[in-house]
Amino acid sequence: MIDKVKSPGKDHFSSAEVIADLLKQEFEKDPHLYLFSPDETTSNKLDQVYVAEKRVWAMPQAEWDLPSAENGRIVEMLSENVLTATMIGHLLNCEKAFLTSYEAFLPIITSQLIQHCKFLTQSEQAAFRPKYPAFNILSTSTCWRQDHNGYSHQSPALISTMLSRPDNKTTCLFPVDDVSARACFYHMLNSENVVNITTFNKTKEPRWIDSHHADFQLENGGASIFDFTSDKNPDFILTAAGDIPTREALAAIKLLKSDIPEIKLRFVGITALSYGAIGTATNKLSQNTFNDYFTKDIPIIANFHGYPVTLKSILANYADASRLSVHGYEDQGSTTTPYEMLRLNHISRHDLAAEIAEKFGRHDLAEKYQGILSENSEYAKEYGLDLVEIYK
Repeated sequence: MIDKVKSPGKDHFSSAEVIADLLKQEFEKDPHLYLFSPDETTSNKLDQVYVAEKRVWAMPQAEWDLPSAENGRIVEMLSENVLTATMIGHLLNCEKAFLTSYEAFLPIITSQLIQHCKFLTQSEQAAFRPKYPAFNILSTSTCWRQDHNGYSHQSPALISTMLSRPDNKTTCLFPVDDVSARACFYHMLNSENVVNITTFNKTKEPRWIDSHHADFQLENGGASIFDFTSDKNPDFILTAAGDIPTREALAAIKLLKSDIPEIKLRFVGITALSYGAIGTATNKLSQNTFNDYFTKDIPIIANFHGYPVTLKSILANYADASRLSVHGYEDQGSTTTPYEMLRLNHISRHDLAAEIAEKFGRHDLAEKYQGILSENSEYAKEYGLDLVEIYK
């Protein structure tokens, strides 16, 4: 429980490590809990679970093997399809489970998830059917940090597909930091008759909000104003869903405030999306609350973890499309530096700051920010690294 964050953005923590520890605790409490993973538990930095439980393994073991046993409850197999089918059987016994995988390979199970959602829809019409524990997905090793794997490992497609389903059986969670990740974990653990997809990076990212704020977001429509960086009567509203897109949006605010002291900005953090709305499948953001957060007429610049059209279609249900400018993954990039990935897909702090500076009439600053992007791009091509000062 984090009661207060004194300096938002100063300290960095791992959402993956927090979720791993929470999984370990739940393994110790619930003898029926299972984790399914295509041999990537360690790669996804969830290996803390091995402290409490062993992976199932019936073959001979070497000294260097991970903790294994014939009755282990960590099931590792390089087949997301087999794992998904097995996990659904486990859920239909009303026992909880999680599946973890690299983000780019989760679309492999799309058809199975759609069929599971159809089953949940039909089962709710049968009085003898109970409610089932959620199909919980921990989606990591994301498109934004594939520094060595490259283009083949960059795809947030499952998010778009599942959010397009009118059955409203999917909640996509985007914890902004490790504190938010804890809140999202318990939301997954305690939800029923839904598919939860929680997306987070393995890297250590800034901590922004306290536990009260994280809980408030999930309990009140999946979004909130970040007061520590927001002005009243803003000229522009920035919003983001995803840890790295949020980091860049908040950095853009800091950059603009330094270069244009008179500009007024507001940041609205989004931690959950569902069919046609901000918020979870069972707790969507109302139009009135949206208007309170985003106003009725101020330009909105959004930064999204996934494909921009996905978030834009949701925001367009609340606001006139002419107000919206949505940045996100544009299927660009490969094996390159972290900041180059952001530049190639136009979600970096300098991309966002350049757009707002241009709209504010500061063409000189827009050119300056674009120049910094170009300079870093040339440096990255020559040295394989980003300029140290790019993150300042």
